[in-house]
Amino acid sequence: MDISIHSTFLPHNDPEESLAFYRDTLGFEVRNDVGYAGMRWVTVGPTGQPGTSIVLYPPFATPGITDDERRTIEEMMAKGTYAIIVLATPDLDGAFERLEASGAEVVQEPTEQPYGIRDCAIRDPAGNLIRISELR
Repeated sequence: MDISIHSTFLPHNDPEESLAFYRDTLGFEVRNDVGYAGMRWVTVGPTGQPGTSIVLYPPFATPGITDDERRTIEEMMAKGTYAIIVLATPDLDGAFERLEASGAEVVQEPTEQPYGIRDCAIRDPAGNLIRISELR
């Protein structure tokens, strides 16, 4: 079986803030930017990896979502417990310095983990947890 990851979805509560973070701070390229009914979906991805994308989406656009679910999503996003993505880089220290200088919310500085990886953690403007692993 030949399966690859094509895209993943991360919620945003401010498309401009999220776009600035993923484009200007992480250096991702913008692949698509679509507005509909007052909402906005922005697709970004790492340069040189055209087959892998992150869709930054308005979480309340999900069909059939109830008011209770909407409140739960808002609460989880505010706490930073709704969505997680793991990225990787060969230069973890350089990436962390750039993220810290940008004002990104630091959750964990680069750390050697007991399970064999070295990584750090930050939050994007919507509160999504981003772990960045060091490629070795």
